[in-house]
Amino acid sequence: MSIHFKKKSAGTKQEVPTASMPDIVFMLLIFFMVTTVLREIELQVRVNYTQAENIEKIEQKRLVSYIYVGPEKLGPNQVGETKVQIDDAIIDDIGEIQGIMADKLTDQPKLIVSIRMDEDSETGILTDIQEELRDANALRINYSTKQETQPGGN
Repeated sequence: MSIHFKKKSAGTKQEVPTASMPDIVFMLLIFFMVTTVLREIELQVRVNYTQAENIEKIEQKRLVSYIYVGPEKLGPNQVGETKVQIDDAIIDDIGEIQGIMADKLTDQPKLIVSIRMDEDSETGILTDIQEELRDANALRINYSTKQETQPGGN
């Protein structure tokens, strides 16, 4: 004597309605386009790049943190002492660089530090910055330059 049980099926549909999906996606796209701000750094120091012959371009710019070194802009055509700027802030003490870069490396371990230095700045400040970066274990360093123009119009 074998008893067979019949499985009752529910009378409801199991589908998810997708008719309004394009409208929702479009609204989200517009929302993110309106609220996203492309951040632009306002330079507070003057940077005239030195020239170099062999230049390599960094492909992944989102992995780069910039350090600007040059005379502070005081007004139109006026500059002051040599200062160091990281992001939008002037660094008063070179010793602060180690802590700032250590925090950035914690967030982004593959960070490249690009130093953009004015051609008239002293090399002693560059040495101090390099030591601070070494202490922060920021060993991937790039030096920003402009390409040297070749005689003959190249």
